[in-house]
Amino acid sequence: MAGADLDFAHELADLADSISSARFRSHDLRVETKPDLTPVTDADTAIERALRERIARGRPGEGVYGEEEGDDGAPRGASGGPGLRPGGGGSAAAASSHVRWIVDPIDGTRNFSRGVPVWATLIALEREGELAAGVVSAPALGRRWWAARGEGAFADGSRIRVSPVATLADASVSCSLGRDGALLEPHVWHARNFGDFWQHVLVAEGALDAAVDTQLALWDSAAVEIVVLEAGGCAGVAAGGQYVTSNGVLQDAVLALLGDG
Repeated sequence: MAGADLDFAHELADLADSISSARFRSHDLRVETKPDLTPVTDADTAIERALRERIARGRPGEGVYGEEEGDDGAPRGASGGPGLRPGGGGSAAAASSHVRWIVDPIDGTRNFSRGVPVWATLIALEREGELAAGVVSAPALGRRWWAARGEGAFADGSRIRVSPVATLADASVSCSLGRDGALLEPHVWHARNFGDFWQHVLVAEGALDAAVDTQLALWDSAAVEIVVLEAGGCAGVAAGGQYVTSNGVLQDAVLALLGDG
């Protein structure tokens, strides 16, 4: 089933790219503020609506869980609050017994709304509580990453693999929050902030050795997580709630430093 799942995920990503690319840097882009004070554009809502309609036609009976319209009514797993990751490490997917597509129409909406090209559509498929496939598509960068469980991870058609870096002193890391960067910087070779999906797929392709994010919703983490895992890396949640991806070798060391903070 992995091949069919990935083919359909790529089809969804192509549809999303056609909408987002047409709206990116458009003079009439509409930007509003959601109740949680984060921005949303007309492109975000149009993409999610289009993907939901395509899934309903092409995969009837499979659910959708998206950032803008929430869950379509299929039963949720035991993750706690709606859309939030479980409190511990491991898979981003909450335990459940159904099939659903997890969609972030535009990850990096602030960048998108200001004309910065670092944004992507995140699409993941969850089967019975486990991530089965994922696609991260960043058309403004001309890049796409994807993976299926047990099939490896790929970027632009080439297989990717996490780095072999084994010590923090040799590691290049990205931290979304300055306080996490300040905590890690004295111990690593290089610390910067690439942010959003970008830092996690850079871990998957070995350009970074670890990435530390804020607490993420499921739609933010699912697609990047399966790419990182299938590239040989690791993903989990620190004691303070930060979402961490790494090449696996450095995971415990990064989590320990964050715990000390």
